[in-house]
Amino acid sequence: MANSKYSGESPWSSSLFDCFSDCSLCCQTTFCPCISFGRSAEIITKGSCSCGTYCLLYAVIHHLSGCLLSMLYGCHYRRKLRHEYGLESSPCPDLCVHCFCHYCALCQEYRELRNQGFNMKLGWNGNVERQNRGVTMAPVAEAGMKR
Repeated sequence: MANSKYSGESPWSSSLFDCFSDCSLCCQTTFCPCISFGRSAEIITKGSCSCGTYCLLYAVIHHLSGCLLSMLYGCHYRRKLRHEYGLESSPCPDLCVHCFCHYCALCQEYRELRNQGFNMKLGWNGNVERQNRGVTMAPVAEAGMKR
């Protein structure tokens, strides 16, 4: 994995079937999967497109072209996520995961990015700014003692 930050295959930070560990994410993905997909895709692609663009594309593909194409679309981004973080292809290949457990896969990918330290609601640029503030802002030491 030459383009990956990690070598080897690491386990996912949560199981594919841990959907109910975060009920709000589970509900979000069940009723509006385009939001979960859009937020994850923006982070996975390092902000090359906005969350809103990914949401719209997913919604159009999912509702107008049929569920099969949205599963293939999701599979593509799952593969990118796995390669970026050196994650194992588990419990089965990406295509099977999205074909048989599409919403569970979207939840797992979202949780993985969150567990990697991303605030999913901030998007890519917001996370970069947050990280830069944390790195550049050192605590200022006050001179002398105070009462």
